[in-house]
Amino acid sequence: MSTPTAPVPPVVVIGAGPIGLAAAAHLAERGITPLVLEAGPAAGTAVHEWAHVRLFSTWSEVVDPTAEKLLAATGWSKPDASTYPSGGDWVEQYLRPLADALGERVRYGARVTGVSRAGRDRIVDADRDTQPFVVHVQRGDGREERILATAVIDASGTWSLPSPAGGSGLPALGERSAADRLTYRVPDLRDPAMRTRYAGKRTAVLGSGSSAFTALASLADLAHSQDGMETKTVWVLRRGLSDATFGGGEADELPARGALGLAAKAAVRDGHAEAVTGFRTEAVERDTDGRLILVAEDGRRLPPVDEIIVLTGFRPDLSPLSEVRLRLDERLEAPVALAPLIDPNQHSCGTVYPHGHRELSHPESGLYLVGMKSYGRAPTFLAMTGYEQVRSVAAALAGDTDAADHVELVLPETGVCGGSGLFDTADPPETGAAGCCATSAPVPVRITTGTPDTAAASGSCCGA
Repeated sequence: MSTPTAPVPPVVVIGAGPIGLAAAAHLAERGITPLVLEAGPAAGTAVHEWAHVRLFSTWSEVVDPTAEKLLAATGWSKPDASTYPSGGDWVEQYLRPLADALGERVRYGARVTGVSRAGRDRIVDADRDTQPFVVHVQRGDGREERILATAVIDASGTWSLPSPAGGSGLPALGERSAADRLTYRVPDLRDPAMRTRYAGKRTAVLGSGSSAFTALASLADLAHSQDGMETKTVWVLRRGLSDATFGGGEADELPARGALGLAAKAAVRDGHAEAVTGFRTEAVERDTDGRLILVAEDGRRLPPVDEIIVLTGFRPDLSPLSEVRLRLDERLEAPVALAPLIDPNQHSCGTVYPHGHRELSHPESGLYLVGMKSYGRAPTFLAMTGYEQVRSVAAALAGDTDAADHVELVLPETGVCGGSGLFDTADPPETGAAGCCATSAPVPVRITTGTPDTAAASGSCCGA
């Protein structure tokens, strides 16, 4: 009698967000069994936390083509390709239907706590690549589980680990003790309780990216309303202020992204937000009334504020990967071959050279970081980047090297160039007319922060 063949372990995908679910769809299309492990209770849990924020990409740019084919077989209809979804729309009209289509290949309440090789810790070389991966999972009820995998695709993103207020990359002194007055998310000012928290108050917004622009525009709208007329905002930047600070404006090939920067610029111009530049936060103190005072490394002290919104970016949680061999850039914590393409110290252009499984690979064969996590601490990630990443990775895992290597990625340019590493300099480095962001000006999109029925695109926490 022949011995029964052991079943082939699945490819474990960490995270049921847009990129993780797209990875599962690509694997399934190629006949590879995916197993998506999601720490939250449903697909798109992280996106749901910024459901009120409208993306600056249209539906045509945030639906993966292979996932769309899988959904079409269920009778799903794609939303109007020219409209801008909110985070909530993305979850309800795309991510959760996609997870339902994948069925039992997606597990919820399954937090990955560790990844290694079966019987091999990080040190051991012998027969390493012949051993399956072992993935440790903690369930919602505290039970632990051990899952074998032929490969691991980490699409867990960076949402769970926002960067702190401190200018050194560490939490500012007093930041933790002031947690009752701090948030690291764009507040939903349509929520009555949240609106009350900020209306008529003085709020500091830290950060210079799309999330900060969204917060500035939202607080400016609140200041225009009858219940928030005394609302004031202090915009705290680590670098200088110039037109480039607000993005490419009308030269941005994503019109809504450009409009978002213009809205932030209008908030400053109209006096709703006061910009404080070259301010690297060292401490957060309380005055006698319990209000918060930001203190800079150079000793400057800002007038007291009631609330602080920290939007200084995100960073990857690499702790579950401590027993596998990664090759990461020392600055960005991104794969070393990808890092030079996205390093904000060098450029801030939207265009990223095509990259796929080779740029995303590590010394640990069969392990890939994709999506936001592949960017490490770098900003400006777009969903279409992640979709092309996982298409290439799935092809590589299927042994289709030609398809895996044939990577095409054309991203809309931001309309502005310059390294943000020079954050104490007001003016960005000069670029020639043929620089990487030379582009024609699209029609600008009006930006509001109204209800989903009336609001135009206003940005995305994940840069989608």
